[in-house]
Amino acid sequence: MPNDKLKHNLHLHFLVFIAGFTAILGELITIEAFSLVWYRMLIAGILMFLYIKLVKIDIRVTPKNLIQFLLAGIIIALHWITFFAAINASNVSIALAMFSTGAFFASFIEPIFYRRKIIGYEIIFSLIVIVGVVLIVNSEIKYINGILLGISSAFFSSLFAVINGRFVEKHNATVISFYEFIGGVVFISIYLAFSKNGFDQDFFKLPTSDWLYIGILASICTAYAFIAAVHIMRYISPYTVVLSYNLEPVYGIILALIFFGESEMMSTNFYYGAVLILSAVLIEALLKNKPNVFKPKK
Repeated sequence: MPNDKLKHNLHLHFLVFIAGFTAILGELITIEAFSLVWYRMLIAGILMFLYIKLVKIDIRVTPKNLIQFLLAGIIIALHWITFFAAINASNVSIALAMFSTGAFFASFIEPIFYRRKIIGYEIIFSLIVIVGVVLIVNSEIKYINGILLGISSAFFSSLFAVINGRFVEKHNATVISFYEFIGGVVFISIYLAFSKNGFDQDFFKLPTSDWLYIGILASICTAYAFIAAVHIMRYISPYTVVLSYNLEPVYGIILALIFFGESEMMSTNFYYGAVLILSAVLIEALLKNKPNVFKPKK
């Protein structure tokens, strides 16, 4: 029905809005990236476990699959750590613009995992992304640490997405995510245990505002957003979902300008570079996910 279709599309864009809002929370939360991601994955994992129990999902997996999911959890932890570290080292706009370069990395990672040839237009759009990055680096060199961390985050995100794409072909997405959260928490816990401050008293003494923002990040922006995204794909084509989620940096940068004002105002070349990157990502998504476009005939 038309009303149902509209409702599901509005729900999808609400989820994309939530994804963009994640960066705003990263700017508002005062603790460093490792601690932030530890709390995020721990709380989200607990909420995911409660959901699994509620809907009675079987979480039994083979030892081999368990190890694979735990290792993938380390990759997603590194993605989030470098993303929030990029915000701390620069600002939301820089982090999100660099996060958009994920399509560049995916165009090379995906063929390796799926054993296919690189498509010609992927190379073209990758070159456009590189031009966009060069424009941003040249105009915002003072944020070079944030730029490098943002690019690293994009790489880990692309690697994780491709790996997870193989997992969901054979396993329940909720179960995969649950074990990945465990893997991330264990990885960060080991790191913190051997770091200088680690799990000291200050680690658990957070400002009230941090507890509030982390709670929103872990519950709404992580556990709910993931479960809802899986649900929405029953009613909306993967093509529409992929294309819509490419708007995440757009929503995030607009929200950053609203919330943080002048601190998020960048040079003209930054916006030229960001538009180049986002345009390349959106057009590539149109070509790659549109049914029967650039696909060989049988």
